[in-house]
Amino acid sequence: MAPSTLKPPSEWRRLLLKVSGEALMGDSAFGISQPTLQRISQEIVEVVNSGREVGLVIGGGNFLRGANLALTAVDRVAGDQMGMLATVMNAVAVAAQLRALGTEAVVLSAIDVPVICDRFTHRGAIQHMAEGRVVLFAAGTGHPFFTTDTAAVLRAVEMGCDALLKGTQVDGVYTADPNRDPTATRYERVGHQEALSKNLGVMDAAAIALARDNGLPIVVFSIQDAGALPRVARGEGTSTIVAD
Repeated sequence: MAPSTLKPPSEWRRLLLKVSGEALMGDSAFGISQPTLQRISQEIVEVVNSGREVGLVIGGGNFLRGANLALTAVDRVAGDQMGMLATVMNAVAVAAQLRALGTEAVVLSAIDVPVICDRFTHRGAIQHMAEGRVVLFAAGTGHPFFTTDTAAVLRAVEMGCDALLKGTQVDGVYTADPNRDPTATRYERVGHQEALSKNLGVMDAAAIALARDNGLPIVVFSIQDAGALPRVARGEGTSTIVAD
């Protein structure tokens, strides 16, 4: 197990942001809300303008979820492949919005969609980030049965990120679901192993274990709160740090 490499936020130079596809829906029931897309993109630009390199993994749940499709006549492999394509759509949308805001961005996919974007390579991604582009890692790991949470941790480890920032619907990790249990309390900091053993729902078990084994800190915050992303990147605001 690798030791925690948690640095103070002032020393963070390379970050990986993970958001769900649902985060892009805003108040809509499906798809992408333009005001929400613009707000999140503007916050990413603010982090980039603070001198940090940024990578991004987005889920595809605003279009479909492969695991849910597996409950129908669609088999899990096909469902997950469709989910990968949904993440490509979201990545293309965010990249286009970032460019409209004057920030260079590139989509790199774990599966081949050459008419739309380039294929992910470690060397290429490192070069793009070093040159100041936001890199959007699409199509998860490129394999079924792996979530975009696991893909986010994998890319963060591969890119040598100082921290993974996970934007969720709540402002941190709680002892229970705060929407269901009014007595739930938020952790300021919790270890990877404790998050696993208590099944705190930070990410799926494979993602947490990979982060633990590579000493990757995870910062959980609410992407729904306007301005939360740049605040968390500065070490401010409300969040939970997952690190041993």
